[in-house]
Amino acid sequence: MADLPAADWTKREDLAALVAALGVDNVRWVGGAVRDTRLGLPVKDIDAATTLLPDVVIERLNSAGIRTVPTGIDHGTVTALLDGGPVEVTTLRKDVSTDGRRATVAFASDWREDAARRDFTINALYAHPKTLEITDYFGGLADLEARRVRFIGDARERIREDHLRILRYYRFQARFGSLLDGEGEEACADLASTLKGLSRERVASELLLLLGLPEPLETVERMYERGVLAVVLPEVTGDGLAALASLIETEIGYGAEPSALRRFAALLPTESKLAETVAARLRLSNAQRKHLVRLAGRGAETDDPYALTYREGLEVARDLLLLAGQPVAAIEAWEIPVFPLKGGQIVARGVAAGPEVARVLQAVEARWIAEGFPDESRVNDLLADELAS
Repeated sequence: MADLPAADWTKREDLAALVAALGVDNVRWVGGAVRDTRLGLPVKDIDAATTLLPDVVIERLNSAGIRTVPTGIDHGTVTALLDGGPVEVTTLRKDVSTDGRRATVAFASDWREDAARRDFTINALYAHPKTLEITDYFGGLADLEARRVRFIGDARERIREDHLRILRYYRFQARFGSLLDGEGEEACADLASTLKGLSRERVASELLLLLGLPEPLETVERMYERGVLAVVLPEVTGDGLAALASLIETEIGYGAEPSALRRFAALLPTESKLAETVAARLRLSNAQRKHLVRLAGRGAETDDPYALTYREGLEVARDLLLLAGQPVAAIEAWEIPVFPLKGGQIVARGVAAGPEVARVLQAVEARWIAEGFPDESRVNDLLADELAS
């Protein structure tokens, strides 16, 4: 049996205190922390599974001076607030009934039973907190070694339990997979229509998580070819896939960090109204909607990059330039200047307060931008020239 490498997080004193409070035989590390540690990847979130019921978990942790939040108490999850970061502690569970969108669960006491209700073999690895021995019920370690994302048991049954597992499959495939699982691929394609019953927020979250990965292109193309993408994002065409491929190549070439929303914009046609419709359907946040619509309304972006950055802000300008295949290093190192002219200065020159002040201000600012943001002395000359005209 394999062991979990002794990563830094496994040596945390606050985690040792949590284990001591619950009892070392009652707790196992599970899921992403175990999987990513085995792969030598950074660990962001730590999850624990326990044989103890939620009220017992709360009682024992509170008695040990560890604060808790009942974040998902109905499903057995209690969040322990530790110095090194929160840890979700979830009681072993088994599914009683599912409808593809939500599950009714019952608490269990058998580790294998808990593992059997999880989605993929690589997410059903349990590590003993003291010995770091890994318990693997369904061949997850071999799948990790092979870089294969495989459903636990029957893929179609797992998907019927939770339709979102189709999108999760593709996201995990893009992140971890190199060897395709034929059964999983066929099941996702055959049951793709079930995605229509999911909440739009859950769909949007998975799509953005997928697009934010370093190399999502091959997976997105496969989703398109198998008809899965059309169910959740029917606006995407072959041109969108080509635009995404070009953008990712540009990002790599210029050393730009991936941006899920930028890549989302690449997939969509360059139509602001259509982007507005997609954003509303997927219930993106107001900030995400505004950003996506602006990117969808892009042109050739031949404007001076500094002028573009001044008008749009760094984030939007960066995305517009990358979507146009242009470099961004110069604007990222540039401090956006402040226009050194106020309306009061124009009034002081004899212009009556009102629309004329705004017109003069805008005219001078436009000339200031066109001249490459000269100093205040030149702005005063521009103002005098504008007033004389």
